[in-house]
Amino acid sequence: MKLTGKLALCLASACLLTSTAAWSQAPAPKNGKTYRIAYIARAQGDSFAAWLADAVVKESKKYPDTQVTVFDGQSKNELIASHIENAVTGKYDLILLQPFDSEAQVAPVRDAVKAGVKVVTVNNRVNDPSIPAVDADPIQQAEVNAKLAVKQVPQNARVVVLMGPAGNMHSDKRREGWKKYFFDQRKDVRIVGEQIANWNKDEGMRLMEDWQQANARIDAIVSMNDNMAAGALEAVKGSGKPFPFAYGVDGTAEACLKIKSGEMTSNSLQSAYALAELSVKMSHDLLTGQKVATPQFITAELITKDNVDKFIQMHKELGNLK
Repeated sequence: MKLTGKLALCLASACLLTSTAAWSQAPAPKNGKTYRIAYIARAQGDSFAAWLADAVVKESKKYPDTQVTVFDGQSKNELIASHIENAVTGKYDLILLQPFDSEAQVAPVRDAVKAGVKVVTVNNRVNDPSIPAVDADPIQQAEVNAKLAVKQVPQNARVVVLMGPAGNMHSDKRREGWKKYFFDQRKDVRIVGEQIANWNKDEGMRLMEDWQQANARIDAIVSMNDNMAAGALEAVKGSGKPFPFAYGVDGTAEACLKIKSGEMTSNSLQSAYALAELSVKMSHDLLTGQKVATPQFITAELITKDNVDKFIQMHKELGNLK
């Protein structure tokens, strides 16, 4: 089922981050039934994950009988598993999970369901189709960029590829989309570097520094998210070399500014608000005994220099940019 959420992002003024030690202090119900949701973010240090956590908290305000607490997974499977376990022992009604590793999170999620705690995933899925999910289509996210790149990237180009974490479905499927819609169409292109950068800006920068030293030129950066692309572009800026074509995913504020300045070529919007809108509604529907269609998907919109101003304005209105 494919749905499109509003193209907007809402920021939360009070997103509570906590560690496993604070689980016993989770808020108690007030004035009748309050549904307690544990939102487990993959990593608050990731700009998109932080954006989504803020949007989830804001969206939950529309449901007076719902109370959301955010927990930071710090890109660590063991910590995420611990948060899931503690949500069960803490008697939360539902876990809304942003998976970091689609396979590693399967077992703890199934354990939570067996214990009677509902689970919904957002912005990635676990490798179990029985778990309700709200997501983007990662192949479509790659497709909108790749079809542009086919026309833009020069003949016999030297290209580098930045991947998300091993086992992450979004990263793997976006790479699959790039293969289908770009690399299979452009047999002249040579991949001179392809490495995992774990969605991390600093890792993207370090890899790009190494690739620049090993190659006389790099014509394009294909990144599975904006954060890694931004890091790679910082390395290019530091080298004094011309900016290559650069493609990302998410539509973060930083990436939009880089498109505006000409450093980044394009990315596909992954609206945190649309994901939050659908996932919080799905969670509330499950908690109140309603049937839900799953999975549900948001659509990908291409951001280029031709339309980036409206996305920069969106980020300004939402407080992401001044």
